[in-house]
Amino acid sequence: MSPFLQELSRRAWRYFDETAHPVTGLVADRARASGGEPSPIASIAATGFGLTALALAGPRGWLAPADAARRVRTTLRYLLEGVEHHHGFFYHFLRCDDGARVWNCEVSTIDTALLVAGIITARSAFPDDPELQRLADRLCDRIEWAALVDAEGRLHHGWTPEHGLLSSRWDYYSEHPILYLLALGTGRRPLPARSWRAWRREPWVHFAGRTFLHHPPLFVHQFSHAWFDFRGRRDGGIDYWQNSVDATLAQRDWCAGLVDEFPHWSKSAWGVSASDSAHGYVDWGGPPLHASERRDPRIDGTLVPSAVAGSLCFAPAECTETLVHFHDRHGPGIHGRYGFVDAFNPHNGWRARDCIGIAQGITLLMLENLRDGGVWRLFMASPEAKTGLARAGMIRTDERASE
Repeated sequence: MSPFLQELSRRAWRYFDETAHPVTGLVADRARASGGEPSPIASIAATGFGLTALALAGPRGWLAPADAARRVRTTLRYLLEGVEHHHGFFYHFLRCDDGARVWNCEVSTIDTALLVAGIITARSAFPDDPELQRLADRLCDRIEWAALVDAEGRLHHGWTPEHGLLSSRWDYYSEHPILYLLALGTGRRPLPARSWRAWRREPWVHFAGRTFLHHPPLFVHQFSHAWFDFRGRRDGGIDYWQNSVDATLAQRDWCAGLVDEFPHWSKSAWGVSASDSAHGYVDWGGPPLHASERRDPRIDGTLVPSAVAGSLCFAPAECTETLVHFHDRHGPGIHGRYGFVDAFNPHNGWRARDCIGIAQGITLLMLENLRDGGVWRLFMASPEAKTGLARAGMIRTDERASE
C-alpha cells in the first residue's frame, strides 16, 4: 500500500484514538477535522468502528497491544454495565460521558449490528484475555433478535419507549446484510434462517452497462463488506462483492456524466454518499433508482471522500487516483488531523468543518482490508461470522463446486 494511503489510515485511526471517552470508551459521533474537543454525543455505530480500530492498533504499531486490550475492556464493561439497552439493542446516540440516550433517538438494529461487529472483531484480536472474552460474549449473548422482528421474519429499524416498534423494516436492499447475517449467527437465540430470505432482493438498476442491486448512497454498498468478506460467495445468483464493484464504478461513471452541471466532477473527482452538506446532513447518492430520473435534486456538486475511500477494495486504482486528486488539488482545506473532512464542494468552496465517526470508520477499515485483509481475517475467523454465512446459504463458490 502506498505511503499516501498508509498515512490516510493512520489519520483515520487517530480519530478513534482521540475521540473515544477515557472513562466509557464511547466514540464521538463527530469532531472538528482540525482536532480539539470532540462532540459530547457518541454514536453506537462509531463505537463499533472504534473497537475494530483497537483490534488493528497493536499489529499496526499505533498502540501497545496491552493498552489496546485495556481500552477494549473499558468499553465493553461500560456497554454491559453502564448503558441502557432494550433486549440487548442499544440506542443510536448516547452521551459520551455517561451513556445516556439523547434526542429521543431510537434503539437501532443496524447500529447495534455495527457495534456487535466491532465487539466480535476485538474479541478475535485478543484471544488470551479472559475478561475481554467474557464481556464480549455476554454482550452478544443477551441480544434477543426476535424482539424486533415482524411476523414475516423481517427486522424493524428500531424501537422507542414512546412509540414502540418503528414501522420501517429492513425489507429491501440496503446496508442491512450485516444485520441479518449477525442475527442468524450471534447469541443464544439467533433468528431462523428464513429471516435471510424475508427481505426483497430489489431494486435492480441498469446503468452504464452494469446491472446491480442498488441504493443510491454509496455507504450502503460498503458497510457490510467492512467486516464480512463476500469475495467468492454467492447468495443464489447474487454476488454481493461484484454488486458493490458495479455500484462503485457505476457511480464514478454517473458523476463524470454530470460534468455539464458540475464541471469539477470527473472520473478523477467523484463520490457521493450520505454526508454533511451546506444545508445539513443529507442521504444523497447515485445513480438514481429509475432511468427516468437524472439525479437527486438535492445534489449540488458536493463530493464525499469516504464514498471513495470506503470503496477502495472494490476499485483500488480508481479510488486511489481520486483520493490523491482530492489531496493534491484541494490540500489542507479538506485534509486535516483525522484525514479528509466529511464533504466539500469544489464548485463554491464550501467544506465541512467536521469528520464523522462512521465515515472515518469505513475509511479506516477498508484501507486496512486493502492493505492485507486485516479486518476480514479477524472477523471472519469468528463462529458468529461462519454460522451466519452458513445458515444464510452463503457458501463459497469453490466449496459449492466441491459438493
